[in-house]
Amino acid sequence: MNIENTQSQMRKGILEFCILSIIRRGEAYPSDIVDEMRGANLQILEGTLYPLLTRLKNAEMLTYRWVESNSGPPRKYFSLTPKGEEFFKELETTWNELANAVNTLASKRESLVSSVNNSPSDNTTYPTETNQPNN
Repeated sequence: MNIENTQSQMRKGILEFCILSIIRRGEAYPSDIVDEMRGANLQILEGTLYPLLTRLKNAEMLTYRWVESNSGPPRKYFSLTPKGEEFFKELETTWNELANAVNTLASKRESLVSSVNNSPSDNTTYPTETNQPNN
């Protein structure tokens, strides 16, 4: 089994939540989102980010505004819409529930094997049917 593939799939599952977490704090420029994600050790390429931002904008979760730049073309800054804020809150609730569940499962000290080993022995006898004549 390929650990890198599993890690990548886990990261993809939380990518949208992480991006919305950044934008929720205030307007964000895409390259700043990439830098912040990388700073948190979550690698993302702009080629992954832009389609996601477009999809969120088309779903009315994000809006943007153009800001003139002193060096180069104008920049597009994204912010959450009220609908995006509600969506973020739902994702946050889901994330907290999942994180708590995973932490609970991962931190259990007693294994299922030890609880099975402590169950009644396999020598337990159970009543069986017998063919006895009816009198």
